[in-house]
Amino acid sequence: MAHHPIVSITRRETFSSCHRLHSPFLTDEENKKLYGKCNNPNGHGHNYVVLVTVKGPVDQNTGMVMNVHDLKHYMHQAIMDPLDHKNLDQDVPYFKTVVSTTENLAIYIWDQLQKVMEKPNLLHEVKILETEKNHVVYRGGSTYPRKKINPTNLHSNHHDVSSDSD
Repeated sequence: MAHHPIVSITRRETFSSCHRLHSPFLTDEENKKLYGKCNNPNGHGHNYVVLVTVKGPVDQNTGMVMNVHDLKHYMHQAIMDPLDHKNLDQDVPYFKTVVSTTENLAIYIWDQLQKVMEKPNLLHEVKILETEKNHVVYRGGSTYPRKKINPTNLHSNHHDVSSDSD
């Protein structure tokens, strides 16, 4: 059996979006306490940096794990086109039912990349630098059940969200 070294390739993109951290599972008072300034009714913005890593064997014929041009194209389809200069809560249908934390943004990007990549099994990691101090990493899979917003269950005592404040 031939030896195929495993190599990772990471590509970086930046995009600007705004959002408001607000959970319909919480009261307005609970939202203000949990999210602080990130619960501003008018929202707030970020210049996100996204690092997408693919990992796999180096193809003997091409010398590549994946053509970087293809990765760039996938990232534009999954990240830049739907998210850049958008209001996440109002312009991205996914966030109508999911709180727009950076954790959930990483999951969204992973899911979108999986849909457009020719070989989605090569996707290894999505890392988002929300600020210089706050980074989120998602490597697929789930260990805990995810709860989407159900308008009939608003204002229950469900507190499994996290803040993206400084």
